[in-house]
Amino acid sequence: MAIVHEVNSRIKEPKIPRFSVGYMDLSADPREDFYRYSVGEWIRANQVPADKALWTAFDELYEWNLHLLRRILEDSAEEPAPEPGSPKRLVGDLYKSAMNTERIEKLGFEPIQNELHRIEATVSGKDLARCIAELHCAGVHAFFTAYSQADKKNSSIYAFYLEQGGLSLPDREYYLADSFKEARDAYRGHVARIFTLAGETEEESKRLAELVLSLETDLAKTSRARADLRDEEKNYNRIAASDLAKFASMNLPAYLEALGVPPAEYFIIGQPEFFTALEKLLSERPIEHLRTYLRWHVLHEFAPHLHSSVEGEDFDFFQRRLLGKQEPEARWKRAARTVDGLVGEALGKLYVEKHFPSEARQRVALLIEDIRAVFRERLGCLPWMTEATRQQALAKFDRFRVKIGHPERFRDYSSVVIDPGDYVGNIHRAAAFEARRQASRVGQPVDRTEWYMTPPTVNAYFSPTENEIVFPAGILQPPYFDVTLDDAVNYASIGAVIGHEITHGYDDQGRRFDAEGNLRDWWTPDDEREFQTRARAVAALYNSQEPLPGVHVNGELTLGENIADFGGVSIAYEAFQRRLAQEPAKHQMIDGLTPEQRFFIAWAQIWRGNIREQELRRRLTIDPHSPNQYRGTLPAINHPAFDLAFSPSTGERARETQHLAVW
Repeated sequence: MAIVHEVNSRIKEPKIPRFSVGYMDLSADPREDFYRYSVGEWIRANQVPADKALWTAFDELYEWNLHLLRRILEDSAEEPAPEPGSPKRLVGDLYKSAMNTERIEKLGFEPIQNELHRIEATVSGKDLARCIAELHCAGVHAFFTAYSQADKKNSSIYAFYLEQGGLSLPDREYYLADSFKEARDAYRGHVARIFTLAGETEEESKRLAELVLSLETDLAKTSRARADLRDEEKNYNRIAASDLAKFASMNLPAYLEALGVPPAEYFIIGQPEFFTALEKLLSERPIEHLRTYLRWHVLHEFAPHLHSSVEGEDFDFFQRRLLGKQEPEARWKRAARTVDGLVGEALGKLYVEKHFPSEARQRVALLIEDIRAVFRERLGCLPWMTEATRQQALAKFDRFRVKIGHPERFRDYSSVVIDPGDYVGNIHRAAAFEARRQASRVGQPVDRTEWYMTPPTVNAYFSPTENEIVFPAGILQPPYFDVTLDDAVNYASIGAVIGHEITHGYDDQGRRFDAEGNLRDWWTPDDEREFQTRARAVAALYNSQEPLPGVHVNGELTLGENIADFGGVSIAYEAFQRRLAQEPAKHQMIDGLTPEQRFFIAWAQIWRGNIREQELRRRLTIDPHSPNQYRGTLPAINHPAFDLAFSPSTGERARETQHLAVW
């Protein structure tokens, strides 16, 4: 596979993205523009690369991780093939299939002909239900979304969830809001061009594009807004298996059988009104319309993995038009993302063996204990919480678990057939493996050892049903965790991220889950009111931020992440101060900055970033996270210690701030 080495040998090795005072703009007043003060020089020197929609500290670290993964993938692809089904053989063959552009060009649309023929053979409701199931197995999420996870009200058992979906554009607002009319018009043209590439005449392609947009608009009209999807109770609706028959046109029993879901007493429907409307749509729309919609979704889903003309058209609309990217990423990077997305624990096993020493896990574990101690003490003495609720909150915290680095047992993908000459077939089979794996476990006990992120992932998460926080190996590197730097930097970066994830267990969504990970109301009415008063203040602060003219942050959509940011900084700062008290020799100036100043600057630096306007607009519509400039600024400048760290000059009036840490 010489082409793999030839392509990748030209890639420049990225630098390790550490904390640096060189990123600061010392001409800025930290009390007036703390973000520019902390990262202004980095922002000036790091414009968004042509193949990116944004460029942040996360992206810098992920580029470094891609560099590490590239070597693993190259070695796995080029070395003599080990035994079939081994992690090295799986990732090597999948990577080879993704990089074999000559083969991909030669095949054209042939890799998706089975799906297209299956759609054309669909003539009845039962046919449609089975066809949708087969497409869902292939990774084509048409009409709605389905998956299994722990039952939110009985977290020890897997349940099967049915939720709204079926849209190609990023959100319902892209179909309904006047501000996205230009995007809709461009989308209509894109769909038509894809159908033309697939063999339709230009006139027929335009007609088919209108059908697709019309049907997806109907789905959008009955879809809930993003902020409404954050209401856990409202989006948990059990339906008895015997009641599935009322969705006659959807024929859900046939769908579930084809997907491989075992018989169950009940299922969970997230948005009942969506499925009622979908039932009506399926019964009233001609089958030809439904087949056109399904054809489009097959073409859309696989377009990034097909020959260059289709791949290029897909990039021009979904990446260039919607996100503002100027050029595609290098193919090897896209291939690495695909491998990680499909067989991520096989790739992760190889990654951990090479790049995650056990000492890193041990050092992070100690830091986590410092953060946990602070949070538990706060729960024990929070002045606005009554004793009845406090005892339940403490009971939940005592059951809280932490996972660091990687799973103890990696997933076995040996049953997945990976053919180095069949890229799309590999995607199909790997997606089917995951869909069947999820479907078959419905009704079974929850596997508490499972991870929902792969080891190389640069991120972390809190799982409410497992009552645990998880830190993949990928994020336990600079700038988030750096063994070469002082405590101020590490407590402000990985420490605050740890505090952020812990706080998620008690944000506006997480607080609704109890010690067992079950969704139930364990709050007294008085405590509920006290919490909501504080949460509304956080939402109001972020609602007042205007990153684009006339476009504000959605404080309700981003509420959970904003509460977690405030909590993360507040908890990490207190833990850091305790560490300094225990080791007073560490309280010294570094680079002309006090430890406290370095703490707040380091927090801002992990949120350094530049973003294209199109991507910012998209994220303001769909993302539960606030833009980076507000994440890096608001929790810091509103902390009571900020004015002590960056004290006002003589005669300067004190700033008006709000200490909004709910916890």
